[in-house]
Amino acid sequence: MWIGIDDTDSMQGGCTTYVATEIIKELSRKYDLIGFPRLVRLNPNIPWKTRGNGAIALHFGRGYGKRIEVGYIGKKIFAYEKGIDIFEDVSQEIKKIMEKQAFMHDEKTNPAFVICKTKPSYSLYKKAVRSIVSIEEAKKEAKNCIYKTYKNGRGIIGSIAAIAWKPYDRTYEIIAYGKEKWVDEESVIKMDKECKTCFDNYDYKNKHIAIMPHANSPVIYGIRGENVEELKKAMRMVVSSAIERWVIFETNQATDEHLQKKKIKDVRPYESVIVRGVVKKEPLVIKGGHVIFSIYDGDEIECAAYEPTKQFRNVIKRLRKGDVITVYGGVREKPMTINIEKIKIEKLAKVYKKIENPRCPRCGKHMKSMGREKGYRCPKCRTKAGEKDAKYVIVGRELKQTFYEVPVVARRHLAKPLKRLLA
Repeated sequence: MWIGIDDTDSMQGGCTTYVATEIIKELSRKYDLIGFPRLVRLNPNIPWKTRGNGAIALHFGRGYGKRIEVGYIGKKIFAYEKGIDIFEDVSQEIKKIMEKQAFMHDEKTNPAFVICKTKPSYSLYKKAVRSIVSIEEAKKEAKNCIYKTYKNGRGIIGSIAAIAWKPYDRTYEIIAYGKEKWVDEESVIKMDKECKTCFDNYDYKNKHIAIMPHANSPVIYGIRGENVEELKKAMRMVVSSAIERWVIFETNQATDEHLQKKKIKDVRPYESVIVRGVVKKEPLVIKGGHVIFSIYDGDEIECAAYEPTKQFRNVIKRLRKGDVITVYGGVREKPMTINIEKIKIEKLAKVYKKIENPRCPRCGKHMKSMGREKGYRCPKCRTKAGEKDAKYVIVGRELKQTFYEVPVVARRHLAKPLKRLLA
């Protein structure tokens, strides 16, 4: 049986992955965990999300074959590589945990859980990670499942979509929980340098420990990587407050599964897109330190590197009209803007710098400008010349034809870092 849960946390606290550990603790008394617990991130642009828009999927049954240690919750937790499905009504056990752990008092928290005999359609997951799924659509997909929703019922969307995920690409995250929360910075840096398959641990330029969450939750830290055994090594290397439990989740983080290639005319709010175009309006720094420019592919759209992207804005400021780029990012509704996660510079335009006004062909004197893009005129004989008649040199560009990404401190859960993309 598959169990999906979502939307138990709030901006004030809580954590859906912690609720998952409580369910694992309870149901492991009677059933075997099949495969890794799954942490599935969904559309990061949804305006009503609580924090990271992550849902949980757990698979229980009768396990057989190879088993692997995937956590510690009062005792070692093992998952089996394979298993025989069992479908039983465990809703009362889950209901008890949900109602104890979920932040029901928060108006934006709308929990739900689903118990399925078989996996829902993968297309539901694809829509949930890239677009908007209605509560009605989710309930229709869950019609043959046992489910319970609370308040407005929105949590059923993530619950059923998490079960629907198929890990064509995957990463892992080892999450450590405890009452006190502190992490030694030097140990994180050492771990980051030694554990090569781990990523997004530390932002060196901004001196930011990325494995520590900002939110008030039971999570001490979460380390992300591609190799389960190296994640365990990484956990042993990090010096922190006392760890009471830990679990390794299989995730869709750092996979870019939220992105879809689009023409500008087809871009819609709340999507995450990959758009290729030519820089039309050059970068402009606006109030707050945000950098805005536009690209064109027959239609035009604004793109933004907001202040939290820090030094990435310096890359964007160096773009020039005529540069051909591919932009990766989420779409803001008003004004319609692509919030950049990374860009690929496909072709750099030639940039010219004027070094000398044209000389008058009649009297040899340097001409004077008549105004911006209005050409030149000889001050003596009034002969005119165009802008192209001035003397120019080609200016070297500081950018290269390659990928640039936002720093770790500003990276979204689903965004595939260049460390993975270019591997």
